[in-house]
Amino acid sequence: MRRHHGGPAPGNRDSENGWEVTRLLGGTAPDGVRMAGFRDRASVGLDMQVLPQPVVVVVIGLGEDPLTVESATAHRPLRSFVAALSPGPARIRGENVECVEVCLPPLAAHAVLGVSPRELDGSVNGLEDLWGRHARHLREQLTDTPTWQERLMLTDAFLTRRAASTPPVSPEVAAAWDTIVARRGRVRVAGLATSLGWSRKRLWSRFTDQIGLTPKRAAMLVRFDHAARALCAGENADSVAAACGYADQSHLHRDVTALAGCTPRALADRSTSAG
Repeated sequence: MRRHHGGPAPGNRDSENGWEVTRLLGGTAPDGVRMAGFRDRASVGLDMQVLPQPVVVVVIGLGEDPLTVESATAHRPLRSFVAALSPGPARIRGENVECVEVCLPPLAAHAVLGVSPRELDGSVNGLEDLWGRHARHLREQLTDTPTWQERLMLTDAFLTRRAASTPPVSPEVAAAWDTIVARRGRVRVAGLATSLGWSRKRLWSRFTDQIGLTPKRAAMLVRFDHAARALCAGENADSVAAACGYADQSHLHRDVTALAGCTPRALADRSTSAG
């Protein structure tokens, strides 16, 4: 599970800081889907600040102890949950954590979740509230499966089946999202609509229904994601504002405060102190 925008290096296993992290080797889930298994081997406990990211996060808890999720829209213990493209930061706490985490790009989330991301309303929801008995059955299967690679392959097959049974997002919405990502959020909605041959109103409606955010909010989130990564890497606010397309440092300050709940300096300092 990622703190801020850091986390274990890519690869099969990472045992740094008492955590065992296993990543899927191969898989058939939709493009861009990432998953990993996490186990707190040293019983260090979890107390993690999580920033908004341009992905939908699904966490399937395998242990008996639930995770406590604190956000602007939720504060409750959950064994498994789905976090939408969130408008603000969240905090996750837990003991003896063992879970599978899946990061869904917005273009895959609609099909895998089985509902419009708009219905998640930018919040954290219990996975059983969304998938019902299928979530319970998957959790039981994963708990009874002996190895992490088998668990991840099982999860991958489950997601692949779900994605195959639901129509993908429209080509125009996919093109709009890809453009926002390619330009790192530096787009104008009117120009984006024109490039697709749609009206601004039509793009706004279709995009929001299939992605879960308005095009403007999605662009803000993608741009923030790049800025937060740069700040956490130690770059100064002036250079980050210029590189990420903010009009000035005050605009960067505004977005970081809205999405991270702190100033750019505090975000950088918090990342450094987290190691």
